Amino acid sequence: MHPMVNIAVRAARSAGNVIVRNMDRLDRLTVESKGENDFVSEVDRMAEAEIRAILLQAYPDHAFVGEESGGTEDAEYVWLVDPLDGTTNFLRGFPQFAVSIALKHRGALEAGVIYDPVRQELWTANRGGGCTFEGRRMRITPRPGIDNALLGTGFPLRLRQYHAAYLGMFGDVFERAGDLRRAGAAALDLAYVACGRLDGFWEIGLQPWDMGAGALMIREAGGIVGDFAGGDRYLETGNIIAGSPKLFADLVRTIGPHRVEGIRA
Repeated sequence: MHPMVNIAVRAARSAGNVIVRNMDRLDRLTVESKGENDFVSEVDRMAEAEIRAILLQAYPDHAFVGEESGGTEDAEYVWLVDPLDGTTNFLRGFPQFAVSIALKHRGALEAGVIYDPVRQELWTANRGGGCTFEGRRMRITPRPGIDNALLGTGFPLRLRQYHAAYLGMFGDVFERAGDLRRAGAAALDLAYVACGRLDGFWEIGLQPWDMGAGALMIREAGGIVGDFAGGDRYLETGNIIAGSPKLFADLVRTIGPHRVEGIRA
């Protein structure tokens, strides 16, 4: 395994232990609101501190950008970290959340780790080295299009100005898809695409730490990840489509007409 992936796995498992230890004290956690439908708990911060300590002890010259502590991408290597993707699920005891860690090298995604601490499932990827799930090499499920596919998505609850546009996207996809899932943890949704549990995924308004690790996994598993125009600006715009090549193209065609002013590609 890539040495930086090894360190990221150690950090993700350590953060996962922090999360699991606190699952039986949800009623006693300190929780703050960062905005509408956007929460942070002391567990998010403890998990992120655990990850930061492990990564920067191993690589003190790397930059660190975390969901809770922020940071700047002012180094050759930059870690993008979501210590608890799916905080709302975690706070309600809904067992769908994960730790997501990605590494960028000179602007390109280099490595990624996603860890589900409840199921103790681990996904890893490194650029040019493939994607693994529980140590097994993954290949994305080939699909000719949306029809009969099982797709994941996320609702833009924090972006009310895009509700109508999203509902238009959802409606057109819903007319053709085999089924749809909205589980509330984008990192896990992307990992599920990489290992075949989902055939594709789309969402509006994500952050780089939500997408980085999962996007690399899908690409290393033979899939395509892009923005709503079919380009590669998803980390910049926050708008992502992912799936096998033909399904990706079909999703771009289906979602594209519903882009409105303010929704960049």
